[in-house]
Amino acid sequence: MVDMSDPRALLRQLYDAAVRRAQPLHTIGPFLPPPPRGRTVVIGAGKAGGAMAQAVEALWPADAPLGGLVVTRYHHVPPRPAGLPERIEVVEAAHPVPDAAGLAAAERMLDLVRGLGPDDLVLCLISGGGSALLTLPCEGLTLADKQRINRELLLSGAHIGEMNCVRKHLSRIKGGRLAAACGQAQVLTLAISDVPGDDPAVIASGPTVPDPTTCADALDILRRYGIALPDAVRVQLESGALETPKPGDAVFARQRVELIATPQQSLEAAADAARALGLTAHVLSDEIEGESREVGKVHAALARAVARRGQPFAAPCVILSGGETTVTVRPQPAGTPKGRGGRAGEFCLGLAQALQGEPGVWALAADTDGIDGVEDNAGAFVAPDTLARGAAAGLSLADHLDRNDAYAWFDGLGDLLVTGPTHTNVNDFRCLLVQG
Repeated sequence: MVDMSDPRALLRQLYDAAVRRAQPLHTIGPFLPPPPRGRTVVIGAGKAGGAMAQAVEALWPADAPLGGLVVTRYHHVPPRPAGLPERIEVVEAAHPVPDAAGLAAAERMLDLVRGLGPDDLVLCLISGGGSALLTLPCEGLTLADKQRINRELLLSGAHIGEMNCVRKHLSRIKGGRLAAACGQAQVLTLAISDVPGDDPAVIASGPTVPDPTTCADALDILRRYGIALPDAVRVQLESGALETPKPGDAVFARQRVELIATPQQSLEAAADAARALGLTAHVLSDEIEGESREVGKVHAALARAVARRGQPFAAPCVILSGGETTVTVRPQPAGTPKGRGGRAGEFCLGLAQALQGEPGVWALAADTDGIDGVEDNAGAFVAPDTLARGAAAGLSLADHLDRNDAYAWFDGLGDLLVTGPTHTNVNDFRCLLVQG
C-alpha cells in the first residue's frame, strides 16, 4: 500500500495534509457566533488574515451587517472566490520587520472599535505574524526604533515568548490593549496558533488577551540580549508606566478566545494521512524549541536508532514534530557573503550533517505558512545522498552552517520546497521517513 519509490512526493503529501487541516475555511465555522443586535466589526492581523477574513465573509449571514479591517503580510491575500462579496477590507504590511503600512492599519483598527456599545460584537482574527503586522510603538519610541529592536531580537536567538514579551510592552495595541479599546463591546478572538503551548497571550503578542508578563521581564530580556532602548522608553519600563493589562482586569470581562487551528491538529492530520497509506506514524511533540541545527541533530540520532536497531520505533515509519526553533545568526568577517535561510533550512543542515548519509532516511522540514524566514521557499528536503551531492557540487556544509546559509546549500542541490504563501500558519512542520 505504501509507495516508497518517491519519498519526496510522500513527504510533500503529508505536509499538504498538515496545511490543509489549518485552512480557516475548514475550521472557523463552528466558532462563529450568531450576529449580535448591534454592529459586527471584524479586525485582525496575521499571515492567515486574508484567508480568515474571506472565511468569515463566506459563512456570515448575507443579510447581517459586517465590516472591518484586517492586515496580512505582503502577497499573502488569497485569490477571492468568484461571487464572494468583499465586506472586510484586507490591507498588506511588512513581516517580520514592521513598516508604516502596519502602523497605519493599527491606528485605523483602534479608530474602528472606539465607541462600541454592549450590543456590538468585535471579531478579532489573529494568526502568526500579527506582532510585526500590528505595530503601534509606545510613547517615545519611533517606528525606526521599533524596526531596529525587531531586527536585533530576530538575530539574537530569543525564543518567541521572549520576543513577544518585549513587543507587548513597547506597544500601544498589543498585550491586551486592543481589547481595552473595544469598550463595552463583546470581543471574540478567533486564533490560529503558531506558538508552542498554544498560549493566546503569545500568539501575535496577544492584542486582546491578558498579559502575565511584566515591564521588568521585558527589561531583563533586552539586557540579556544586549538590545539598547531610547532613554525615555527605558525609564518608562523601569517605572512600570508601560505595564500591560493583567489577568482579572475588568477590560476582559466580555472577551473570549477560541483556537480554530493548532499545530498539534495539523501534525495529527499528517499522521492520519500517513496511516491511510499504510505507514506507522509517530508524533513526537508540537512544542519543540531550541537552536534549529541542534534540534536537527537530535532528530538525526532518533532516525539512526530507528533505521539501525528498530528502536524506539519499528521501520518503516514516519516521525513528525512541530514547534518553533530559533536561529542565532553568527557575526561574519567583513566581505563575507550574507547567509540566507530560515529555521527549517537550518534544521535540515544540522540533520544532514548528523545523519552522514544514513541509508533509507528522508526528511522534509518546512514552515506551514510557506515562507522559511524571509525567503521564497517553505523549507527543504534531506535525502540519503544529500551530503554526497553537496560535495560533488563543491558545497561545504560546514561553511554554510557557519554563515547560516541553508538556502544556498539546498538551492544548489535543487532540494528547496517552494509552495508560495499557504494563507495559514501553524508553525514548523518536520517529517522524517525511515524506510527500513
